[in-house]
Amino acid sequence: MSRRGWVLFVAMGVIWGVPYLLIKVAVEEISPSLLVLGRTALGAALLLPIAAARGHLRGLWPAWLPLLAFALIEIAGPWLLLGVAEQRLSSSLTGLLLAAVPLVAAVLAWSGAVPNRSDETPDLRRVVGLLVGLAGVAALVGFEVGSSDLGAVVALGVVAVCYAVGPVILARWLSHLPGLGVISVSLLVTALIYLPIGVATAPSAMPSAKVVWSVVALAVVCTALAFVVFFELIAEVGPSRATVITYLNPAVALLLGVLVLDEAFTVATAVGFALILLGSVLATRRSTAPAGTAEPAAAGAVAGADARPEPVPAARRSAVDSDCEQVAAPVAEP
Repeated sequence: MSRRGWVLFVAMGVIWGVPYLLIKVAVEEISPSLLVLGRTALGAALLLPIAAARGHLRGLWPAWLPLLAFALIEIAGPWLLLGVAEQRLSSSLTGLLLAAVPLVAAVLAWSGAVPNRSDETPDLRRVVGLLVGLAGVAALVGFEVGSSDLGAVVALGVVAVCYAVGPVILARWLSHLPGLGVISVSLLVTALIYLPIGVATAPSAMPSAKVVWSVVALAVVCTALAFVVFFELIAEVGPSRATVITYLNPAVALLLGVLVLDEAFTVATAVGFALILLGSVLATRRSTAPAGTAEPAAAGAVAGADARPEPVPAARRSAVDSDCEQVAAPVAEP
């Protein structure tokens, strides 16, 4: 990987590891629905002009139904449920539990819910990986979650399913459309959906500065900037390598939760996290693809760093983000 690729990779790992901390801070004073409204409205305001300037808003209307479904399943639902869950759970535990998204994606791929490759059948290695990953989830839930917080865990389970299903919509029905345009419009649609309830649940007093800046940072850095950087990362290293950030994000969330919010770090936390990551790698890792073989970017292709996709030539980098299929992998963008 090039130096630029490493810089983009580390940047994305950090950028999408930070939201758990910011969400935790924000929902202490504002409702999850108001948080989603603020984040998506500002994010859309920043990304829509860029998408329009690049001509990436053309041709979206005929695909309005799958685009709406994508907005609901990938953004509107998960981002609300993340806020709800973090009203009860720590930011670090939330990030660790969502590290199981690749496991959910693998199950969907094996079940035939997404396009499958011949080398992605549930062989012994993948089944063992799934069981190991589930054991990690069980360790976190059993030792770190109280009985009163099980509802929050269920909410995160729904988020994991949404993050695994959303890319399927991209791959099957939106792959011919500009990726930045789809993301921008999805943010706008979500903002319009949450406008009434967000306004209705707004606090009577102005939230504290730390909450306001958390919302701004979520929108500007973790949403608008994140998607621009993510598209650049895909252009630089290919979709398979880019999605390996799924394994870095939870570690960043854990570190920030412990250092900034003084959240607990226990043996169960360490063991559960290690088991989830190991299980995800085993369950989703592909066999090495022959040189020059294109990697289909469908759900389940999160651990394909060993596939060694060909570098994208510089002349094509500006066009890579015009293909939604390039981002059709279950990366949890909290």
